[in-house]
Amino acid sequence: MAENKTETRALKRKQVSIPPMAIVIVAAAAVGLAGFWYLNRPIARKAPPPLTGAAKAYVRNLALSGVNMEAHESYLSQQVVEITGQLGNRGDRVLRTVEINCVFYDPYGQIVLRERVPIVSAKMGGLAPGESKSFRLAFDDVPDSWNQAMPQLVIAGIDFS
Repeated sequence: MAENKTETRALKRKQVSIPPMAIVIVAAAAVGLAGFWYLNRPIARKAPPPLTGAAKAYVRNLALSGVNMEAHESYLSQQVVEITGQLGNRGDRVLRTVEINCVFYDPYGQIVLRERVPIVSAKMGGLAPGESKSFRLAFDDVPDSWNQAMPQLVIAGIDFS
């Protein structure tokens, strides 16, 4: 019996203690992995609303003109595609925002990039009746499989003031 007590005491003394630095390293790794997962998780994005009936009827009053495309290389050796032009409002309503879908295709006619971008915004002052505004759109993420042709530009959203 005395022998068992001695063995128990010896086992208690031999217990391994974990150094505090190891605990800190494991905790930091766990936090890092959780942060990496959080930042790289898929984000469920809401599809933008379709054109309302009033917006669909008003599209005929909008005129894209002087649309040009230029592709050049940025300082970071990336291809940048710039589309410039003007949007005219021939209707009788003030527009707060106008968004377009820019659709890029490959040589086989398949969509390689579709991006919805504002060409008129409240920050720019909107677009009054009879007024025209210039726009400039820059794309640096167009895939190499793009057919190098002007993308399709489609009015995707109109908000009235």
